[in-house]
Amino acid sequence: MEDYARKLGIEEGQVALELGWDEDCDPAISEAIEDVLGDDFLDEETDELCDVVVIWWREEDGDLVDGLVDALRPLADHGTIWLLTPGAGLSGTIAPGVIAESAQLAGLVQTKAERLGDWQGSCLVGRGYTKK
Repeated sequence: MEDYARKLGIEEGQVALELGWDEDCDPAISEAIEDVLGDDFLDEETDELCDVVVIWWREEDGDLVDGLVDALRPLADHGTIWLLTPGAGLSGTIAPGVIAESAQLAGLVQTKAERLGDWQGSCLVGRGYTKK
């Protein structure tokens, strides 16, 4: 199994929340993250702050800016959002320009991108914070 958590910079002891999970998502990515965390993802209704929000998003999921703003609410200062979208050519894919524009409108910047199987991961952080 690929080391998805390492690619995403997720480390043991961090607290993570997963949003947008559906049947089309890759369970190997979620399981790899939980294995490194040493714990399950937080419940979507949590009031707890988290270090990482993993958000699965497809074109048909609606307004990406709204989705990113919602993902910011439980995020701790200097936290990271990993936006996972279907890879190029797959159903529900989102153009990189749309991701960049939506991130900017939500007050975020993209710092890196990773290919995760059939999914594309975009690392988004608040302006003024650069993920190592």
